[in-house]
Amino acid sequence: MNRTALTTIAPQVFRKRLLVEGFFTTDVTETTLRQYFAHLTGQLGLRTYGEPVIHATSGQGKAANEGFDGFVPLIDSGIYTAVWLKPRFFSTILYTCAEFDEDRAVQIVCEFLGATEQQSAIF
Repeated sequence: MNRTALTTIAPQVFRKRLLVEGFFTTDVTETTLRQYFAHLTGQLGLRTYGEPVIHATSGQGKAANEGFDGFVPLIDSGIYTAVWLKPRFFSTILYTCAEFDEDRAVQIVCEFLGATEQQSAIF
């Protein structure tokens, strides 16, 4: 996992960003993404203050970009996930002002989505 610092600005403000991207095998639907957010936040002990917002991009643009965009608000920030259905590619970013186990987070994301290949970075 890449652990290179992104910026040095505002070192007094704790924040942690984890990007996980890869190819998935799980059948992804709106319901799957709701389950994914619930599982990820539950396993990492991250507290939500609202329901996930999920948009299906089907028919809204290029066929190659069809899939889902989803966001769940956390008390300490949020999690965004994009899913491209045709190449079966996902991109998730966890942005928090709270500590979490990044290695465990990558494992949870990859297991839930059935990742066949992934790359991640913490910054």
